[in-house]
Amino acid sequence: MSCGNSGVAPLVFGIGNRDRGDDGVGRHIAARLAAAGLDAVEHSGDGADLLNEWPRDRAVIVIDAMRSGAAPGSIRRFDAVAAPLPAGVFALSSHALGLAFAVEMARTLARLPPALTVIGIEIERVATGAELSPAVAAAADRLVAELMDERARGDRPPSLRAAGEAIQG
Repeated sequence: MSCGNSGVAPLVFGIGNRDRGDDGVGRHIAARLAAAGLDAVEHSGDGADLLNEWPRDRAVIVIDAMRSGAAPGSIRRFDAVAAPLPAGVFALSSHALGLAFAVEMARTLARLPPALTVIGIEIERVATGAELSPAVAAAADRLVAELMDERARGDRPPSLRAAGEAIQG
């Protein structure tokens, strides 16, 4: 995964709450990517914090749980620089100001990263103390493998692909 002409890999933020079942999928993926040597961090998903932590000179990938009505374990990529995130899809945060807020506030303040991909994984269940559901755990495995393959090949960051692109699996 390289970032355009700069050759710098995107910074990955995995957001969510590990103590709420599928809501923690983003953090679960970020931990696996970081353990494999990618520049990835776990984050609570607080919108104000995200806005302050996104670099302005480097591509960013945000991985989060979503509820769009698709089958559990479905994965979609959104180019958040090109268009706002779909309404209500990333509304799982326990914070008043979540991911969609951070994206739109950054857009308003001209503080978006040069490329911002949001990768959503359709969840099945959110329950205190629960593990990832089988469908979401399988999706996490697919996404980790895909991001590792992209890094190894030096592919364009996902934000340079079609907005709303579904990942098959």
